[in-house]
Amino acid sequence: MSEFESADENVALKEAIIARIEREGGITFRDFMEMALYTPLLGYYTSRREKMGRSGDYVTSPEVSPLFGAITGRQLREMWAAMGAPGQFQVVEAGAGTGALCRDVLRWARRADAAFADALRYVIVEANEAPAGRQRETIEAEGLSERVTWREALPETVEGCILSNELLDAMPVHRVAAVNGALREIHVTWNGNAFAEELREPSTPDLTAYFDRLGVQPGEGCRAEVNLAAPDWVRTAAAALGRGFLMTFDYGYEAKELYAPWRTDGTLLCFHRHNASADPYARIGRQDITSHVDFTSVRGAGEGAGLHTLEIVSQSEFLMNLGLPDALPAMGEGDTNMEEYYVRRRSVVELVDPAGLGRIKVMVQARGLEGAPLTGLRR
Repeated sequence: MSEFESADENVALKEAIIARIEREGGITFRDFMEMALYTPLLGYYTSRREKMGRSGDYVTSPEVSPLFGAITGRQLREMWAAMGAPGQFQVVEAGAGTGALCRDVLRWARRADAAFADALRYVIVEANEAPAGRQRETIEAEGLSERVTWREALPETVEGCILSNELLDAMPVHRVAAVNGALREIHVTWNGNAFAEELREPSTPDLTAYFDRLGVQPGEGCRAEVNLAAPDWVRTAAAALGRGFLMTFDYGYEAKELYAPWRTDGTLLCFHRHNASADPYARIGRQDITSHVDFTSVRGAGEGAGLHTLEIVSQSEFLMNLGLPDALPAMGEGDTNMEEYYVRRRSVVELVDPAGLGRIKVMVQARGLEGAPLTGLRR
């Protein structure tokens, strides 16, 4: 453990946040969350601490099983075919985690379809060196590094598919509350012993405009999150997409459900060692902070930038449509022994569990391929 960390938190990061609060007289929750997650070298996502996987704080679909990457590969191959099987097909993954999805897509393509594998040009967009280093280790271990390039930002033009998996729900969010019919914003202060919250005027008119555009408001006395960065990212991705698809995997709801009056405290959650909590001020720099995505807004952002929404389905539907059950051979069939069979069976169940990963939404939007019949999107 370094001099900057205690057993429970990153002390240097906490002190940096407190110093900014004292200097500015309080900061928005969005700014607090950004510092907690993304301060260079100190933030949760920018440190070298293990985050994903069974030994980390949470599990995403690629860490559950290589089956997720293989099934996603099937959908990508179908997209490639819908584009006329071009000689080059870009897959641009933004925020690639450990690199497991990239590794498993490439490994599956190499095994399943030589023409598709030859056409694949995989690009990982990662601005932080710590996760980029982990991704390189994962991919180099499979001898696939020559098939992957890294960038700090999206390419100017993409012909293929821009892909993200649990990227938008990790973006910093504003937290707001409805008080006497007016919108207030949560600001974070320091009382000398602990972080505290104050309700103040919104820091930007974009927050009021956000709800006006949706035609919904948080219920009286309710708290809610507003992710202004997610629609902005979708617009940026849409601008980069020359022809092809934007495929988004993330937890979320349509706006009417996300901001329903019965949802009194929003969807903000923190994760540490696979335990969830609602306290973002604990374990500074050592826990994930996340909130659900407003799919009404992100879908609208893509459509406003010229994309056509093909469909939004659950991950469970997506994987089942593309033949996930076929990946589970009968017990004792071929080289599959009983132990391997049950490991794979547990993975399949976990990926489609409607109370867990199976409820992730899969949204696919397209430019120039509005009528593409994609198997994963069947209702």
